[in-house]
Amino acid sequence: MRGPSLTVGIEEEYQIIDPVTRDLTPGFDALMTSDDAVLADVKAELHQCQVEIGTKVCSSIAELRTELTKLRGLVIKAAGQHGLTIASAGTHPFSNWMNQEMTPKERYLGVKAELQDLAHRLLIFGTHVHVGIEDNEFRIDCLNACRYVLPHILCLSTSSPFWFGRNTGLHSYRSIVFKNFPRTGVPRILNGWSDFADLTDTLVRTNSIPDGSKVWWDVRPHHLYPTLEFRICDVNTRIDEAICVAAILQAVVAKMWKLRRDNLTFRVYASDLIEENKWRAVRWGLGGKLIDFGKKQEMPAPVLIRELIEWFLDDVLDELGTRKEVEYAFHIMEHGSSAQRQLATYARTGDLRAVVDQLIRETAEGVCEPTLGPPLERVSAPLHPSSEGTLAVQAERPVGAVRGQSIP
Repeated sequence: MRGPSLTVGIEEEYQIIDPVTRDLTPGFDALMTSDDAVLADVKAELHQCQVEIGTKVCSSIAELRTELTKLRGLVIKAAGQHGLTIASAGTHPFSNWMNQEMTPKERYLGVKAELQDLAHRLLIFGTHVHVGIEDNEFRIDCLNACRYVLPHILCLSTSSPFWFGRNTGLHSYRSIVFKNFPRTGVPRILNGWSDFADLTDTLVRTNSIPDGSKVWWDVRPHHLYPTLEFRICDVNTRIDEAICVAAILQAVVAKMWKLRRDNLTFRVYASDLIEENKWRAVRWGLGGKLIDFGKKQEMPAPVLIRELIEWFLDDVLDELGTRKEVEYAFHIMEHGSSAQRQLATYARTGDLRAVVDQLIRETAEGVCEPTLGPPLERVSAPLHPSSEGTLAVQAERPVGAVRGQSIP
């Protein structure tokens, strides 16, 4: 039996930021006038304050790091040419989605026409990781088994604790916003490639979707390419986090193939159980507990993530040459996910603009110099509990603000 190629690729959705106000700003059209090679590697997203990059197909995680570093750097530098900057997080800490312009392209206008305010509200940013699997049947078998690890991966990538100027109390509020879309979440167990093909064919024939690209599951067979696409993650803030997540997912696919080759398998669990773990990841991230379904016990999320790496994946890491990248997960668990770091900065400063500055710095870490705005003024009023018990912010306009915007 011929195994999967295990090629890898990443798509990342970035925030375009005004470095003075620290708010999202419609800068995609400006980026497209840059005199840089970045133009060939970026595409628009639903809102004008978003930009998406996609790496080429990479044969190794090392090549993926080189490619992703190059693309992040090009986007950050291109934004800087136009007085803008880039941040990578699942949601913006305080921006109002109602104030953001949507992209006037046929694809996105169609999404808006179909989904109305759900589309306009979708001001979220994710990471999509593709792993090459050429055999259709194994792609479905792997999807069924890999569903189990989705909450573990989400815990590592959580980067969206804030929404509309509020501490949501969740670590991945992006997941909640996206859940309002149809055909999202953890897919059900599929009975082979024909089952998936029949599902998509039925949806297309009944004018529910134009093609498989509108099936937005947390993991899905790509409708054009021979890849399994993992879509569970908030966009990773640091490039080391993105590479770690991609390396883990590649290793999971490699291990699933190794089991199949040896006539073994990984137990497949019901979607409602995996959704329970996903909720725990959304709510508490690395600070919470996940369920070990085999033991029917809840365990601290870092314990089960460490078990995934040290017990389940250990024998494929050296074959893939990715032990260092996968074990960066231990660093994340020790020092905190992006969501945990954002919450810590907010607790320390009481200023969501300081959180944005942190995101800008961390997005450029290991890539290039960040484009930072002027120093922040002091928050003019203390934080106060809202009626729902979360935190609202009242702040002065940043020094030198020229657009008349202020923090909500």
